[in-house]
Amino acid sequence: MPAAPVPATARALDQAGLAVGNIDAVTSHNPFAVNDIVFARETGFPLERMNTHGCSLVWGHPQGPTGLRAVIELIETLALRGGGRGLFQGCAAGDSAMAMVIEVRA
Repeated sequence: MPAAPVPATARALDQAGLAVGNIDAVTSHNPFAVNDIVFARETGFPLERMNTHGCSLVWGHPQGPTGLRAVIELIETLALRGGGRGLFQGCAAGDSAMAMVIEVRA
């Protein structure tokens, strides 16, 4: 389960025609901190640049509303930075996962 967001992220980035180096911010929807550590190690995205407002663990075990909150926080982070590309990713009930690339233009 900790590694499930990695292939989901690869698919989302591929569909967007981007690489992880094109991403300015990442938020995650994970039930355990180890998920973010695995994501950072596997993708090379700096752990300290993830979850600017804290991950969904802050609000309790992840569920749909906490995922939506993470997407909104990602949009806010990018807007405050003057725009950019963001990635939302996380596990979805066990060994499945989801990922979404968004772009905010200033």
